[in-house]
Amino acid sequence: MILLCAPHDLAEGQSRGFKAAGLNLFAVRRQGRVYAYRNSCPHREIPLGYDAGQYLDASGRLLQCGHHGALFLIETGECIQGPCLGEVLEVLPCREDEQGIWLEM
Repeated sequence: MILLCAPHDLAEGQSRGFKAAGLNLFAVRRQGRVYAYRNSCPHREIPLGYDAGQYLDASGRLLQCGHHGALFLIETGECIQGPCLGEVLEVLPCREDEQGIWLEM
């Protein structure tokens, strides 16, 4: 397992990018649960965010590709609007405990 950050470093409704184990990834906390995805849009396999904290749309309820605006469900990574409609982000297994948020490899 690889430590990404302390639990308090990813607040409710926030997202954050990481580079770990040769991966470019991001995590987002929604309703107390942490979701992690490879930072690669299925449309053109380019990173979703332009910077390490911009992965959510203006409402904070969906993930958004900063390049072409595709929208994805936080809970599943499924694209619900945009050129990659129906495709999904690559889920990365993670877990959280008192010490941190961990990427499971």
